[in-house]
Amino acid sequence: MLIKRGKTYEEVYESFKFNVPEYYNIAEDVCDRHAKDPQKLALIFENEDGSVTNYTFKEIQTYANKFANVLTDLGVERGDRVSILLGMRPPVGIIHVACWKAGIISSPMSILFGPGAIEYRLNNCGAVALVTDSTNYPKVKQVRANCPELKHVFVIDGQPEGTLNWWNELEKASDEFSTVKTKSTDPAYLNYTSGTTGPPKGSLAPHSAMIGHMPGFEFIYDFFPQEGDIIWSPADWAWVAGQMDILMCGWYAGIPVAASPKAAFDPEDAYRFMAQHKVRVTLLTPTMLKLMRQVPDPLSRYNLKLRVILSGAEALGKELFSWAKDSLKVTVNEGYGQTELNGILGNNASVMPIKPGSLGRPLPGQIRVAIINDKGEELGPHEEGHIAAKKPHPMMLLEYWRNPKATEEKYLGDWMITGDLGHKDEDGYFWFHGRADDVITSSGYRIGPGEIEDALLKHPAVAMSAAIGKPDPVRTEIVKAFITLAPGYEPTESLKEEIRGFIKTHLSKHEYPKEIEFIDQLPLTTTGKIMRKELRQKEIDKMKSDS
Repeated sequence: MLIKRGKTYEEVYESFKFNVPEYYNIAEDVCDRHAKDPQKLALIFENEDGSVTNYTFKEIQTYANKFANVLTDLGVERGDRVSILLGMRPPVGIIHVACWKAGIISSPMSILFGPGAIEYRLNNCGAVALVTDSTNYPKVKQVRANCPELKHVFVIDGQPEGTLNWWNELEKASDEFSTVKTKSTDPAYLNYTSGTTGPPKGSLAPHSAMIGHMPGFEFIYDFFPQEGDIIWSPADWAWVAGQMDILMCGWYAGIPVAASPKAAFDPEDAYRFMAQHKVRVTLLTPTMLKLMRQVPDPLSRYNLKLRVILSGAEALGKELFSWAKDSLKVTVNEGYGQTELNGILGNNASVMPIKPGSLGRPLPGQIRVAIINDKGEELGPHEEGHIAAKKPHPMMLLEYWRNPKATEEKYLGDWMITGDLGHKDEDGYFWFHGRADDVITSSGYRIGPGEIEDALLKHPAVAMSAAIGKPDPVRTEIVKAFITLAPGYEPTESLKEEIRGFIKTHLSKHEYPKEIEFIDQLPLTTTGKIMRKELRQKEIDKMKSDS
């Protein structure tokens, strides 16, 4: 553990400062040093049929060495990009480690992407190699002719024409490979993130990002690792939350990561999985927790070993915080970050009072976080503005890949703008109001959707909800709520009126949803974040077609 235990937040925060060496390679910390113990467990993988395969760090190292040799023998060079189009499977971690060992940049992609999204990312990053499976290869085949820099395609469970079988190539390769000497500022991985406008941007992270991650997550995970810890999350490893906050965080700490290839989140199965594999540390988004809340009597049915839950991606809210404490007997430590700088704010109930719904305070590492205005000036308590972090930080992106304009626009002076709005209270706790593009402007008021959604969740008929600003010629926007109903409730007009009246008693009159639409399922990202932008665009398109 990098940070030191303390009795207060201030004691922990003040006692740690980063010491980033000039030369550093992630692979040495997440794999090589643990592989010295041949029995040390790295991965508990539950297969589709329910059987379990365990992998030691020594096995991960052996496979990674082999793939590093395969790549270099094919002429893949330091600084080249290798894309990963796989679900949550063992080769994903092995490929990342292999790339880093060879000084190659790894770039994961979600299996939910269609051919167009895959083509864009392959061409934008100039990937020279790709690893996928037989299920997803047809999408690659469809666009491969349009990706001139893509020279090598590996398939882990077959060998379609024009591809290499990944396991066969590993079998032929040497298991000896010396990890190359990289500077801590050399690029390590490239994750794509969607912005408010334009195509996705590639956020390029340095090797030092691993060092930058750990102090904050050691803190949020309540002084992680502890004896007996096993870490798991349904967050896909194609995204930085699953990749760095779970998989590599666990491997850096030298503790087992539990995983399964299930693509869709099943709240009942999540309880079963955590109980069966003795998971103690997990990351669950508010959306996941809302779904889990609908499962009756989890503690009486499952022998859970949980000691800490991290939640993020959206505001948690008092309702979910209280439910987890009462029903799961565990405190949710809310955290905050983004692909470009992941993990800058957080809570730890062991050393600081929890204010339910707060993002917490700046995490250990002497990171400076503030609320600033459009001029880059720091604002006072309870003033709304941009949540921003001051550079430098070892976890901060090096650049947006091949996009200097977007890189420049990410900063106001020395402040990196997260794109989220919020405020800081008099005790130094930060509060999330919403994405800058999610904020609803109505009759001169600026309304964050999170507060409305938290209030809606208190109504017994509401299982999940999303609030957006619908364009309005008089008020600029009106609040519209999309609601999925809890079991036993019918979508009636009288229920809409009841919910509106309920919200009026919980929030200001200008914040209640003037329109409510019942919906079977909300659009979600693979990390469980509500896609309000998609709901808003559908409303705009509907208004255009009606006019």
